[in-house]
Amino acid sequence: MVVKKSTYKIQNIVATTALEKPVPLTKLARTQPNTEYNPETFPGLVLRIKEPKSAVLVFSSGNLVCTGTKSVAQVKKVIEAVVKQLKKINVNVTIKPKITVQNIVASGSIDLKLNLNFLALEMENTEYEPEQFPGLVYKLIEPNATFLLFSNGKLVCTGTKNKKQLEFSMVQVLKNVKQALKNYKK
Repeated sequence: MVVKKSTYKIQNIVATTALEKPVPLTKLARTQPNTEYNPETFPGLVLRIKEPKSAVLVFSSGNLVCTGTKSVAQVKKVIEAVVKQLKKINVNVTIKPKITVQNIVASGSIDLKLNLNFLALEMENTEYEPEQFPGLVYKLIEPNATFLLFSNGKLVCTGTKNKKQLEFSMVQVLKNVKQALKNYKK
């Protein structure tokens, strides 16, 4: 049984930044049509950006959480769009916001059918309860990443903070699955 390679595609990047300016959320919600604000249920305002398609949580402190983008370049575009919208309500951001990637979610495949029961027994740091969820949860310690492995060879990786960590994690999971499969007897 030969495991060839792992391919992946970034599905979502969660990034944060601080504008170092207070934001009047009620004013933003009243003047911008692409917002959702319900302070009784959540202290932040949701600002939807069309291109690149994303959602930004805006807090009155000026902190932002950006989700839905697929690259850091897209995150930068989204933050620029938010700053432009804030300028319309007289919130002039004078700093260049420092973007911190908090999490990258990627999906991929390892081109192989997987026996999840066997892998759960062979590999450390796994959880597999098929009655509750069809995937095996596999945690890498270094770098810190969590994988969902499915019997059809598809996978989801979450927890990495940059492309280098993501690629290293993909190589690690492939190596660890390969190692476990060496013990698999048909």
